[in-house]
Amino acid sequence: MVDLKQIHELPAILANQISAGEVVERPASVVKELVENAIDAHSTEIDITVEDSGLKVIKVVDDGDGIDSSQVQTAFLRHATSKITEQRDLFRVRTLGFRGEALPSISSVSNVELKTSTGSVGTEVVFKGGKFISQQASESRKGTTVIVSSLFYNTPARLKYLSSPNTELSKISDIVNRLALSHPEVSFSFISNGRELLRTSGRGDLLQVLGAIYGVKTVSKMQPIKSKTPDISIDGYVSLPELTRSSRNYISLILNGRYVRNFPLTKSVINGYGSKLMIGRFPIAVVNISADPALIDVNVHPTKQEVRISEEPKIGGMLSNAIREMLADKQLIPDATRDFKKSFAPSDQSINYSKSVIQSIPEEQPLFAVNSKPVVSTKQQNEVDPIVIKNRDDLQSPRVAKLDSLLSSEASSVPVFDESGFGVTAKVQPKNPVQVTKPEQEELVVETGFPDLQYIGQIHGTYLVAETPSNMYLIDQHAAQERINYEYYRKAIGEVGRAQQKLLVPIVLDYSTSDFLLVNEKIPLLNELGIHLEQFGQNSFIIREHPMWFKAGQEESTIKEMIDWILSDHRLSVAAFREKTAIMMSCKRAIKANHHLDERQAKALLAKLPECENPYNCPHGRPTLVKFTNEDIEKMFKRIQDPHHTDEEIL
Repeated sequence: MVDLKQIHELPAILANQISAGEVVERPASVVKELVENAIDAHSTEIDITVEDSGLKVIKVVDDGDGIDSSQVQTAFLRHATSKITEQRDLFRVRTLGFRGEALPSISSVSNVELKTSTGSVGTEVVFKGGKFISQQASESRKGTTVIVSSLFYNTPARLKYLSSPNTELSKISDIVNRLALSHPEVSFSFISNGRELLRTSGRGDLLQVLGAIYGVKTVSKMQPIKSKTPDISIDGYVSLPELTRSSRNYISLILNGRYVRNFPLTKSVINGYGSKLMIGRFPIAVVNISADPALIDVNVHPTKQEVRISEEPKIGGMLSNAIREMLADKQLIPDATRDFKKSFAPSDQSINYSKSVIQSIPEEQPLFAVNSKPVVSTKQQNEVDPIVIKNRDDLQSPRVAKLDSLLSSEASSVPVFDESGFGVTAKVQPKNPVQVTKPEQEELVVETGFPDLQYIGQIHGTYLVAETPSNMYLIDQHAAQERINYEYYRKAIGEVGRAQQKLLVPIVLDYSTSDFLLVNEKIPLLNELGIHLEQFGQNSFIIREHPMWFKAGQEESTIKEMIDWILSDHRLSVAAFREKTAIMMSCKRAIKANHHLDERQAKALLAKLPECENPYNCPHGRPTLVKFTNEDIEKMFKRIQDPHHTDEEIL
């Protein structure tokens, strides 16, 4: 017989520690629970202070209603609350908290000191590891102060699985940001190790809170939305399509003053943009949804961040329509001059650069530019008399013959890739070429198995047609050049040296506090690729130079995209980071579809492709070319029939 242990009730401290496993996951969870309690107590000012990312000290001070001295110890009992009294209250919850689990759960895994007053005599209580230590009178300032220290000191397993200090601080900052966005009528301050990370005015201005969190530049690209029915009201701000992020984390849904995670409603925000968002990009949005509490069930998740909404499809439709209507009234063409400052306009005090310095700055040329003759001025171009062909006889005119002779004698070299990957000229054979052997090319074909392609033509400005003695090939020009670029960038990024291009106007990047902390932690990773960020202000970075392999004109967008990868994947390794960067750069510099190439440009591309380590696929895995054998083509035209046909039928 198996000796089963007797069923018994768990001790209160052990039960609270079990509950803490659900409610108190990390320091950010403690901040969330304490601040929500302060908001429920009708506070207008809430000050949050942390030390060592909240593991040493978390202090929350509010000016709310306070707790009567006779009820202070009761507040630390499990399931003790003032927010609901009977069963029907559970289905009409109007407060952020209601279960009465926060204080007992927090005190069971830390040391807690609480000072509170309703405006008369104050009370101070101390709990250590869930055990009551003392209670005494204290100052009579109305409100509550909670100090949590030595978090998880008695649960070392929880400490073991916490992230780095910067990551934990970032999560606290994210929680504070969401709470500030949920309640712009409350003045928040957030200080970490003596440094102020956030301060809001508490005037009820959501746009001001957005500016404090994301920066003024971001706020300038946010637009208001509004929608209302008798039982549901929606308002907030969403970004224009030109302002996006790499993840959905910047979409904040506020439901009756509570930040919630709801995938269908998040999807509704994205759907409101239709095709105006790039693939893999998401807007910044803060949406307030006010609805009858009877339509919402918040009692489905320990942290109450996931809820059930009975009118979810209706709210989603209202949300999408509100965004769609806002975008319909807006001019969505980005202003190319918006970020240029008037201070850079020429003036008597402007810097005089010498001719030698200006001449040393190379002009970016088209990827397939033909180095034939100097570019003439616009005036000269306008004076050129065009050749007009109206009928077949015009093709025999002296001017056409002269042009044909001129083109035949022109240098026929097409720069495709230079020593750094761009600009190497590929020679094109003249009309009557002398047959010469190409031992290097033949060896390459034998070694890699890649066919020796002879260019025929182009289809729809997207695909190149080539042949060998026994096959026909279609080459995706974008995929082919993407592969060529990728192998160059993979090598260039892996050999980051000291070669840097100084920026005439430095780039300044603004981030929210939580993002700033994460990026700051990954600066060594960015340095590996030659991107050097300097702290510039409270939550900003400045870039004064960039690697030489950046494409001119895309420096800021390239750096932003690389930083977005870090924000979306905190565990990104150096190798993976280099790989993603190489793929991104190769795509940015590749020929796009519907781009017509002349014969020399196409042949130059086909000459470079066999030199790749893997010429058969682009970095994303798509094929660069497909093959049609002679047999395949003959079958298409029914030149090869089934065996039961007679020779006469075939002929």
